[in-house]
Parts: sequence; structure tokens; C-alpha cells
Amino acid sequence: AASQRASDPPDSVPTSLPSQTCTLPPRSPPPPIQIQGGIGNGHTPWRISPSDMSVSQESCPSVKNILLLDSEGKRVAVKYFSDDWPTNASKLAYEKSVFTKTLKTNARTEAEITLFDGYIVVYKFVHDLHFFVTAGDDENELILASVLHGFSDSVGLLLRGDVEKRTALENLDLILLCIDEIVDGGIILETDANTIAGKVATNAVDGSVPFSEQTISQALATAREHLARSLLK
Repeated sequence: AASQRASDPPDSVPTSLPSQTCTLPPRSPPPPIQIQGGIGNGHTPWRISPSDMSVSQESCPSVKNILLLDSEGKRVAVKYFSDDWPTNASKLAYEKSVFTKTLKTNARTEAEITLFDGYIVVYKFVHDLHFFVTAGDDENELILASVLHGFSDSVGLLLRGDVEKRTALENLDLILLCIDEIVDGGIILETDANTIAGKVATNAVDGSVPFSEQTISQALATAREHLARSLLK
């Protein structure tokens, strides 16, 4: 992607991007992704299997943070995977800056991308929630778009389409678990929304009920049990 000043409006993602992948076992090439205007919804999920985790982290697609902010730029759920923002004050300043930079863009119909302070930022707005993924300027924009869609879509599945600040705050543990399933230490593991949502609800009280047939209360109980177990490890 071409370099862009912070004051310039966000650009659309180019349709031809340099390849940047892990050194993994051979895979079939993904189908072409159609892009119109911003980042298209026809993203190809990206995942790394457990057997791939032995590869060098430096060679894998990675992100520096995942942010979920409200319509005023305040935190709903955020996770940082980089020391680029060493203090909480620097994190809050970045969140305010990136929110202000993107506020007037049309990221409701489709995701958008911008180059901001030397970082690639892909983002999308759903009702009063603003989803952001930040990465270094050498990362592949299409993979980052896949991360963004995986995050927003899995949140939508777990909240049963009621994607707004109130519901998100009531179910914050679900959202944090989604981020944990998508990224580990900055390395992108999974971007398929159905897979992410299913993993969050893996340890259901009634394991015989598929995630797609669970009620919201069952899904919440599942996620909270999983979170409690992870905190006890």
C-alpha cells in the first residue's frame, strides 16, 4: 500500500498486494478476493494450526493491537500485543488519535484502511461500536482485513446480532475470549467467525448442544466457565 500522511483520508486497499506468509506446509492458493471501495466482505479466513506454532514468529502475520471503542472513542475492550505503547497513557492517546482520525469515514457499509503514524489500521463501525486492528506497515492488508471481519463477525454471532455498546459491556468476557482465539501474543491464529465463536463456547454446560443451537444464556455460561478456567491456570 502506498504511504499516506496521517492527515490524508483513508485509501481503499489495492487489489494486488505483496505476499507475506509464514513458512508453513504447502497449501492450496486461496480464491481471489473481490474488493470494491474499501475492504470487501469476501475475505478468506486465515488460520495457523497448532503444528505450525514452531515457525519463527518474525515470519508470521501479526498484529500490534485489537481495539473495540464506543461512539465517543472510549474503551469497550482492547488488547495490545506490542511494546510500541509502553504505558497506559500512551495507549489511551493512541486510541483517541485513531478514533479521531477515522471518525468521519464511511466505514459502516464496508471496512476501510488507513496508514496512521507508520501503522496500518483496518477498521469497521457497527452501530455504536468501532472495531480496529493495528499492524506494522509491512503486513498484508488482506490478512488484516480477515482478522477484522473475524473479530466483528464472531462478536455478532455471540451477541446474537445485538452488536451495541450496552450488550458488549454486559458480555465483555465473550469479547475478550474472541480476541484470545484470534490472536496469541500478536500472532494471528484464526479468523473464521464461526470457528472463533464455536471455540469460545466449546465447554458448554450441555456439551451435546451445538453452538448454533445454544441460547444466549448457554453461550454466556460457556464463555464464563472457559474464562474462569483460564484465570485459574
